[in-house]
Amino acid sequence: MALTQEERRMSRKTLTGFVVTVLAVVLTAGVLVASNMGFKLNYTLDHTGAAAKTGLNTLALPDNRQTGIGTAKNLMDDIGFASVQEIRRFVKSADNFAIYNGRAPTPSSANFSLTAGEGYYVKMRTATNYIVVGSDDPSLTYSFNNTQVGVAKTGLNFYAFNYHQTAATAKQLMDDIGFASVQEIRRFVKSADNFAIYNGRAPTPSSANFGLTPGEGYYVKMRTTAIYAPSHY
Repeated sequence: MALTQEERRMSRKTLTGFVVTVLAVVLTAGVLVASNMGFKLNYTLDHTGAAAKTGLNTLALPDNRQTGIGTAKNLMDDIGFASVQEIRRFVKSADNFAIYNGRAPTPSSANFSLTAGEGYYVKMRTATNYIVVGSDDPSLTYSFNNTQVGVAKTGLNFYAFNYHQTAATAKQLMDDIGFASVQEIRRFVKSADNFAIYNGRAPTPSSANFGLTPGEGYYVKMRTTAIYAPSHY
């Protein structure tokens, strides 16, 4: 039976900030060894303020989400309907967003399904510590498309970073996908409502290499299409 968000919130007393609690793991010398183990993550979704300029946050859900979280509506309800203004899905074929706000009358799109490997934006009315429960599926692969009409208008793909993959920085993610295939990795900086961009090449106007954070989604801009199987612990 799926836990409610309130039940999960009650269980997070031992969690502080970005902490992953692995439900069944081998821990050796402080290193997590796992591939598809379950986990629980306490992830902060901020509303408009110093932490999030416009109240937008990226969210990477696990491949195997908790039972009952299959749509934008399910996700909004699980976080807390009153706290969420809208859920956004990046439509790479059009380089824009499908937006669901769960309220009528509304100019936003209809409720949409959630897909493994896709990152999402969550715009908040009030800050919430969201408890993410699930597991990664190391058998899954993800299609990162380069610029193609009707597929990826600008070659951008919005990726839900896997919790147990070995890549821990933008450079490592670029190398794991295939350096020659990737043009750049983008991280949404919610406090400024803009992006840190790493392209791994010099001279470059992009930012320095940055760390990847469990729970965040990242844009991957491709030079050539690649089928990506993340390297896991």
